[in-house]
Amino acid sequence: MVERSFELPDLGEGIAEGELVAWAVAPGDHVEQDQVIAEVETDKALVEVPSPYDGTVIELHAEEGEMVPVDSVIATFEIDASEADAAATDETDATSETGSAEAESAELETVEATEGGAEAAEAGGGAPGGRVFAAPSTRSLARDLDVDIGTVEGTGAGGRVTESDVRRAAASASGTTSADADSAAPVDESEPVVVTSEGGTTRERTLAMPATRRLARERDVDINDVPASEEREGEAFVTPADVEAYAESGGSAAERANKATTSGTSAGASAVGPSATAESDSSTGGERVPYRGIRRTIGEQMAESKFTAPHVTHHDEFDASELVDLRAELAAIADEDDVNLTYLPFVVKAVTSALKEVPYLNASLDEEAGEIVLHDEYNIGIAVATDDGLLVPVIKHADRKGLKELAREIDDLATRARERSLPREAMRGGTFTITNIGVIGGEYSSPIINYPEAGILAMGPIKKRPWVVEDEVVARKTMTISMSVDHRLVDGAEAAQFTNHVQSLLAEPARLVLE
Repeated sequence: MVERSFELPDLGEGIAEGELVAWAVAPGDHVEQDQVIAEVETDKALVEVPSPYDGTVIELHAEEGEMVPVDSVIATFEIDASEADAAATDETDATSETGSAEAESAELETVEATEGGAEAAEAGGGAPGGRVFAAPSTRSLARDLDVDIGTVEGTGAGGRVTESDVRRAAASASGTTSADADSAAPVDESEPVVVTSEGGTTRERTLAMPATRRLARERDVDINDVPASEEREGEAFVTPADVEAYAESGGSAAERANKATTSGTSAGASAVGPSATAESDSSTGGERVPYRGIRRTIGEQMAESKFTAPHVTHHDEFDASELVDLRAELAAIADEDDVNLTYLPFVVKAVTSALKEVPYLNASLDEEAGEIVLHDEYNIGIAVATDDGLLVPVIKHADRKGLKELAREIDDLATRARERSLPREAMRGGTFTITNIGVIGGEYSSPIINYPEAGILAMGPIKKRPWVVEDEVVARKTMTISMSVDHRLVDGAEAAQFTNHVQSLLAEPARLVLE
């Protein structure tokens, strides 16, 4: 018998870690190859991790609820020596078969390290397997600063290279400090900022990504004191590089407190006071729930969308009486084929037609290239509320499908989303999103765009409301809609043109047959 360690396998493109939600085995259990031993949550998918061996579980190396980096050991097995030899042979064969394919693939989040990067990885600074994990914005910064990202030691989760890592590498190469490198970044001076003697500001509100706020807490920095190098929606926007530069220049709360104690001045005491008060207020009573997994992913994506794409929202209402009648008639027919025909397939058909009329709503902005990408596919995301948060599975090529096919696919995707059995691929590639707030009683909303898409449409409820028909006020069944668009790509006139097209088709739904 021999012991074998099992590392958390690759969970998907660009994913560096996952939350170990539950173990399906315990030490002493016998397992078979491909038997599920754990559930790991990453982004918006719940992944079942199978055992690579037939054998006995000796030890589990991670606790439920723990964030586990990819390629870290999560379990130890005891297996037969013959099984170990077979497994080693299989791994060698698999490596030789997939090596050439991996070399040819250009993954979104990973690149092969250069020779220098490989040496850095061997020294303990790189990601396993010679790959470098980094966001597109980090790669862009590396190119701007003429830094070989393969040589940069990543300090993020799972060895991910951050913007701060790149800036430090650039500063090291030029013989300057990180603070010097960051000070060269352009600052928007259109909004005056009062700087204190310690380098802080008098801001009461600061915009920042959740990861940046977490970094500020780790560095013991009050984020409202950090000089911002960017501005969003007229307010200071602090980046991780800003926090690092401020902390390295002696701007931590601990150092400010030490200076205040040494000087004994009232000004120094007042600088420390608010920080201490905020700390005590944040720890008084109440339940603390870990901010991680799907909730954290949703929060970070919504923050990125809101602070990247300037939103403008358009509201409208139309007479849906004919839609109600037609759906009732067709639903009875569809029911014979066990198809649940809701209003959503009608809306999907109307939306795909409108996207062809207003192509800039079926688009995304490639900021790095400075180009607007007009997509030639119509892949509609459908927002699904689950117990764990909002998931958005995607209907691929929605414009090519009829009402019954759309109804079946929507029902299947929604069911699997609620069961958390959707693969990551089912939630990728969307070009526009629809959300139905009417089912929970919402009338209007200001939905947040599923970035980097250009728009999102929210369906309100169908209700009897007073409506003017031929100068007479009558009761009609009307539907409200709300649509948010990325104002960088779409103006208000185009948003109105889009909703008018959608409404005209839904008000006379027989026309959808011709679409």
